[in-house]
Amino acid sequence: MSRVTHYDREELHRDGNIVVYHRYRAPQADTALVVLPAMGVPAGYYGRLAKQLVAEGHDVTVLDWRGTGDSSPPATRRSLYGYLDLVDDAEVLMSRLAPELTGSTVTLLGHSLGGHIAGLLLARWSRIGHHPADRLCLVACGVPYHRLYGGRGIGVYALAAGMRLTAAAVGHWPGYGFAGRQSRGVVRDWAHTVRTGYFNDRELDTAIAEVKLPILAVTVDGDQFTPPVTTRHLTAKFSGADITEVHYSHSAAGADVDHFTWARHPQGLLPTLSAFARGR
Repeated sequence: MSRVTHYDREELHRDGNIVVYHRYRAPQADTALVVLPAMGVPAGYYGRLAKQLVAEGHDVTVLDWRGTGDSSPPATRRSLYGYLDLVDDAEVLMSRLAPELTGSTVTLLGHSLGGHIAGLLLARWSRIGHHPADRLCLVACGVPYHRLYGGRGIGVYALAAGMRLTAAAVGHWPGYGFAGRQSRGVVRDWAHTVRTGYFNDRELDTAIAEVKLPILAVTVDGDQFTPPVTTRHLTAKFSGADITEVHYSHSAAGADVDHFTWARHPQGLLPTLSAFARGR
């Protein structure tokens, strides 16, 4: 097992933004995971997960989305980027990592928003026959279509509509108790999934069906934002993929987990993640 537990802070310069990623290098590793975080969650939040994956012999990279964590500047009225710009950032990251990860089996691990971006990126690659990743893991990730929440649906719809209107009026979402500070474009695109059940780029939404990679979809106990029905709504879009569903329980984690805190208590999920990353 590798004992590498520190990370190197690396930068991408994108459209006037400094997009930071954390590299937890594991020499001699033949598997690599690239973690795409949830909305508003900094890369540092996944430090424990990354270190434990490195201890299992995997190379790990964690991205900070634009305006989040170590990336700068924070979203302002001048920040017009949306989902497709984040897809572009993830694609540039994968190109940057490619020389280091040559010969490795690469797994994209998308948490919540990160799974949305990973899915759209894979859809784009499928359209051009280019596949820099070999596997996709979705954790606490689904399409938050309001009609899937039963009696809570009206509240989910109202939250998304309120965020979109606030972001349009203020010029960005200030992060009032949810999702952190975000550009109005990201909020607009997320709110579109809440309202319609589809991603805002319908061509890529349709192209998700062309993704042929193995997919591990992990739902989490206590996840108030992404109940299993929303995960299945997302995985149904991957109609051409081989999908394995796993539920991460409080008992397996050894702690009460939820949409976010599973990443702070990943020990019970590590055997499943490791086996999936190695194709077992």
